[in-house]
Amino acid sequence: MPSPKAKSSSPRSGSVPALSSNGRYEFLSLSRSPPPHLLQRQGSDPTSARLRASESPTRRRGSGSSNASSSSASGAPPLPEEDCMRLNPSVLGIALSSLLAVDLWLSKRLGVCACEDSAWGSVRPLMKLIEVSGHGIPWIAGAVYCLYKSDSAAGQEVMLNLLFALLLDVVLVGVVKAVVRRRRPSHNRMDMFATFSVDRYSFPSGHATRAAMCARFLLAHLVLAAPLRVLVLLWAVLVGLSRVMLGRHNVTDVAFGFGMGYCQYNLVQGLWLSPAGLHGLLGLLG
Repeated sequence: MPSPKAKSSSPRSGSVPALSSNGRYEFLSLSRSPPPHLLQRQGSDPTSARLRASESPTRRRGSGSSNASSSSASGAPPLPEEDCMRLNPSVLGIALSSLLAVDLWLSKRLGVCACEDSAWGSVRPLMKLIEVSGHGIPWIAGAVYCLYKSDSAAGQEVMLNLLFALLLDVVLVGVVKAVVRRRRPSHNRMDMFATFSVDRYSFPSGHATRAAMCARFLLAHLVLAAPLRVLVLLWAVLVGLSRVMLGRHNVTDVAFGFGMGYCQYNLVQGLWLSPAGLHGLLGLLG
């Protein structure tokens, strides 16, 4: 039967047996240097023994993990999740970027009257005259004058709602421009007639919204002959085209302005004012 000492001296994990000078086996840990008498028996120096001990699987695994951690620490950090998402943009983002690029390119090509030395620089004075015809100040002044000079209730009602539509257009366009804050094209010259602080922004075109709304208003509430109706439509189109040719707006600014002005007329029709209703409203406010 084995003695308790034999049991207690059983080899532990991570140790190797070696023959000592007195003829007994001793178990040496791989993580420690062997005794000098064993080194002399094996005919090696302490340095080589330490190197052999350091080449154990445990040391190799530890050194591999430390090298991996150091390389990960010294190397480039992994891309964050948001950067990975940017590398795979959505279809909507690609479509909007492409639309913006086409809009800028087409607006640059159509800005043939942006300055005197442009391709159509000689037509610039005519385009500026069309620009003034779509400005808000002449239209508001004309609506006030016609309202004052009108001697019929029907005429006063029409002019009153036209004035209301023009003021509503100024407010809505100013709010949208202040929210979007899109800069005007780079080839634009800020020599416009009677500009305000919000006019440094480009989206949407106030001239386009006013032209579309006034064209619908005049065609719906004024009895005009067929040639005059064609001239009204042609004037609205020329106003929008002049904004791009002068370099004032991009194509999308004018297109959105036409759509916004078309919808503004529906809003004016829903909020139609009558002289009696206006007098009652003024009485309540007073």
